[in-house]
Amino acid sequence: MRFRTFLTFLVLSASAWAGIVDDVQTALARNNFSSAEAELNSYRSRQGVTPEYVEAYSWMGRAALVARQYDQAAAYAKQTKSLAVEQLKQRQLDSEPHLPLALGAALEVQSQALAARGQRTQAIEVLQSALRTYGNTSIRARLQKNLNLLSLEGKPAPALKSEQYLGSRPLALAQLKGSPVLLFFWAHWCGDCKAEAPIITQLRSEFAPKGLVVMGPTRLYGYTAQVEHATPADEIAYTDVVRRRFYGGLLDMPVPVSAYNFDTYGASTTPTLVLLDRAGKVAMYHPGALPYEQLRAEIEKVVAR
Repeated sequence: MRFRTFLTFLVLSASAWAGIVDDVQTALARNNFSSAEAELNSYRSRQGVTPEYVEAYSWMGRAALVARQYDQAAAYAKQTKSLAVEQLKQRQLDSEPHLPLALGAALEVQSQALAARGQRTQAIEVLQSALRTYGNTSIRARLQKNLNLLSLEGKPAPALKSEQYLGSRPLALAQLKGSPVLLFFWAHWCGDCKAEAPIITQLRSEFAPKGLVVMGPTRLYGYTAQVEHATPADEIAYTDVVRRRFYGGLLDMPVPVSAYNFDTYGASTTPTLVLLDRAGKVAMYHPGALPYEQLRAEIEKVVAR
């Protein structure tokens, strides 16, 4: 079921970059690794190794990981990383769009394959090393997300920055000790976040009498639905319009606005849901949406403690 879901994702979210990336994704959506490799070999013989080729190659590792072919996934990840590093001798990581996706995927697959084979310490070391090297690039949040998945639960929740906010004024997390806290990281462009909002609204109404506090960090992305390059003031105003339209049950929810919070919590996936216990420690870290029953069960655990 997990692999079929992944393959459906490949079909529905085919890369915006036409060409080899799309061809490889299409082959992998059919679970046809040999066809994907043939596409890669054909492209390389004609075009050589380009950033687009490296991104396309990175999908081999992602597909192998989801298929639980961990040795093969690790091999693809190692080669993707090697190809990306070679490309970085000629350009900066964020000078074009393909290499950040490729390198981020390679490091993600490498760490997840290690963890799946019981080498959790080595997986953490891979990500910590990558953060030291690429912590000032666009893949920082992705690396932090994978590190958090392996190591954040059970640790004190990192503080949030809240100099800029929407809704009610945010309290520091340290001030909320004694109450369970749900952090709901969302983005103005995120459809899954809008779909999650009614679930969180319902759960807050159920558990607020038992102390549950909900905070909804977001960040600026530099654009809106109407403006490709938006000023911070314009994007804040647009975000508030989205908040009022789609998050009507959560209008009093504090919404700290900061890229720092997203980097710290690794919220490269939206929504990201982080549940804190009454001691201020992370009880659940989950990139992605959760259905009502599953999220309710997690909240019940921390409320009961």
